[in-house]
Amino acid sequence: MSWILNIDSSLETAFVSVSKDGKIMACRSNADQKDHASFLEPAIQALLKETGIEPDDLSAVAVVSGPGSYTGLRVGMASAKGLCYALNKPLILLNNLELLSIGAIGEYKPTDANTLFCPMIDARRMEVFTAVYDQHLNIIEPPHSLVLQPLSYNDLLKENTVVFFGNGTAKWNSICSDKNARFIGVNDKNDVVSQSSFQKLVTQSFNSVAYAQPLYIKEFYSTQSPS
Repeated sequence: MSWILNIDSSLETAFVSVSKDGKIMACRSNADQKDHASFLEPAIQALLKETGIEPDDLSAVAVVSGPGSYTGLRVGMASAKGLCYALNKPLILLNNLELLSIGAIGEYKPTDANTLFCPMIDARRMEVFTAVYDQHLNIIEPPHSLVLQPLSYNDLLKENTVVFFGNGTAKWNSICSDKNARFIGVNDKNDVVSQSSFQKLVTQSFNSVAYAQPLYIKEFYSTQSPS
């Protein structure tokens, strides 16, 4: 029996769950992004109490490491690493773009080998964090940031159906008119998080607690003047 604490504070809504063998047993969420930091610790304590397990009973701690909100990523990573240090438990990092794509592949159920999947996470203005995968989650384009323009995916759309999804797709939908573009919503990815963390536990795909860092994709630039 494998218990995993899953932490995701990468986007607008933070989500924390305790899962057993890949199935969510209890969860908490917070839709106020500015309160993610104060939400996590009480939520974790409440979940452990609700499930009746002790912190030492956890097999691992998993965290969505990015891309996403820079502040949210730091908050989630700090909580996960702190627990791993204190409890001497392994750390599992999960990629947001992969998680969204797993959910989208399950929603869309492609039948054409030329169908590609493109998650988009809002990075403000016309920029997104994105990647492109095939239906087997093989990487066609690795994670990167992109300032969207009308012909951004012209080459891929010539020969493929490309499915776009994620909280950054609205801005792309507003300038894309290609007949091979598809836009879908992805249902709650929380089940995907718990299943993915369990798979990584089984294969012992752990990350260094000392050296793990959020997947920012690009560096944070502050507009404030140095003091």
